[in-house]
Amino acid sequence: MAVQAKLRATVEAWIGYDPDERDREELRALLDRAAGDDGAAAELRDRFAGRLTFGTAGLRGAVGAGPNRMNRAVVRAATAAVAGWLRDVRGATDPRGATDPRGATDPRGGPRVGAAPGETPAVVVGCDARHRSDEFADEAARVLAGAGVRVHLLPRPGPTPLLAFAVRHLGVSAGIMITASHNPAADNGYKLYLGDGAQVIPPVDAEIEGRIARLGPLSALPTAGLDDPLVVRHGDEVAAAYLDAVAGLAGTAAAPPGLTVVYTPMHGVAGDLMLRAIRRAGFAAPHVVAAQAKPDADFPTVSFPNPEEPGALDLALADARALGADLVLASDPDGDRLAVAVPVPGGGTAGWRQLSGDQLGALLGAYLLGAETGGAPLVATTIVSSTLLSKIAASAGARYRETLTGFKWIARAADGEPGARFVFGYEEALGYQVGQVVRDKDGIGAALATLRLAATAKAAGRSLSDAYDDLERAHGVHLTEQLSLRIPEPGEVMRRIRATPPAAIGGLSVETVTDFTDAGTGLPPSDVLRYTLRQARVVIRPSGTEPKIKAYLEVIEPAGDDLAAAREAAARRMAPLRAAVIGLLAP
Repeated sequence: MAVQAKLRATVEAWIGYDPDERDREELRALLDRAAGDDGAAAELRDRFAGRLTFGTAGLRGAVGAGPNRMNRAVVRAATAAVAGWLRDVRGATDPRGATDPRGATDPRGGPRVGAAPGETPAVVVGCDARHRSDEFADEAARVLAGAGVRVHLLPRPGPTPLLAFAVRHLGVSAGIMITASHNPAADNGYKLYLGDGAQVIPPVDAEIEGRIARLGPLSALPTAGLDDPLVVRHGDEVAAAYLDAVAGLAGTAAAPPGLTVVYTPMHGVAGDLMLRAIRRAGFAAPHVVAAQAKPDADFPTVSFPNPEEPGALDLALADARALGADLVLASDPDGDRLAVAVPVPGGGTAGWRQLSGDQLGALLGAYLLGAETGGAPLVATTIVSSTLLSKIAASAGARYRETLTGFKWIARAADGEPGARFVFGYEEALGYQVGQVVRDKDGIGAALATLRLAATAKAAGRSLSDAYDDLERAHGVHLTEQLSLRIPEPGEVMRRIRATPPAAIGGLSVETVTDFTDAGTGLPPSDVLRYTLRQARVVIRPSGTEPKIKAYLEVIEPAGDDLAAAREAAARRMAPLRAAVIGLLAP
């Protein structure tokens, strides 16, 4: 299939201003092959079908040439738009030679999102160890400095929570992190943080995307060298400040002798800082999974570097069984997520089980609220997570908030709440935020809180499993599951079930329906449906990045005097609910 003249012209124009010779050559070769190769022609069409846009966690896609891939040209465009927005939103002028502001706030009230009038915009830039991350970070720095924006470069590679911390620690206007988090090895990405230390939210993301569309030829954009006076390179001082802040977040319980922990960075960049944090908090060094200890952009020992995926913790669990460990901790590649596995009481086939995000979220929420001594503590989770945290908060007399999915919302859950103090937030996808040292999910801070909880339990002759049993005895069994169904037109499925809403799901009558496209929910409009059933709940939403629909199921069962029987009853009720949801979503 020949390449259409319009597409050929578009590709050739892109080649003309792409700043990277390798990417230009890649496109030339693909364009040549596409003349007689249908596969190459389809690949070319996909690369130019659109451009990467800001999703739940910034830009993210496969590394390669073209606007629908991650490359220097895409980073240049995004960064130029960010720089323009930072300079224009507060009317800042080119400040070469001016001193850095520290800790400024928006004069309109609330956290700063851009530069204050007349001050130098400043951005901190970090990157992980994925393919070309260092190149993309350098490109962002050159574009920012070329636009008259001061740049703070963190040592590389480094984890995402350190970058998020640095935004407020350095008092800058924004932060850029080059990472694809837990995506496959072929991917990379670009996370943007605002001056309040949390990820970008509407309408700023839309304003920046509008600027990208209006940029014109990228070759006309000014860039500067990395030796420009506006570029500041940091040493270890930011990491040291982060460790000082995070080490004291979750109390001071001492680690009892014999607490044996296995840890894996999963070929990512969190390992060094995690080990320093563990030592700084007073715990013995964990056993590190040797094959996964060093950063490796190919992630050779896992098929998918996401600790949620089956098999991702196999090496760590093998070491834990061999050592008779008490706990397994696992970071995702950029260190913002945490996976935890515990021994199965009484043994079992494998002897270990991984805690779900909802289970660890409930454990940490209860532990952290239990350490509160007054004020107005607030905990938060998302509309798709378990409702167990709400009951824990109610029993502790704490405030509770639900947000849309994504830590850009969770981190801001206490904003605008007079007197509220954010204590903890989590999402079911293994993301946890302890306090406000980092206004984003932080797998390192969460690991320290988990260690303190495990240490406290072991000192009393108990385990994390025992602690979770206590929560379900007090508040009922909360069994959750997630379904992810690949569907060609998820938007059409959402329209269909809105037009013909189910009266019952899995034999349970629908008691209420919440459509989050309605502004009356108190949350920003979002394409999400929530069905409340008798002692059950179903939440449905389309994926923001793939042709999939996701469903989040919860079954609640009073525990009574027999926790095991209650869990069996919940599992029996989950099976028909799961089957009914699959049938409901089938195209």
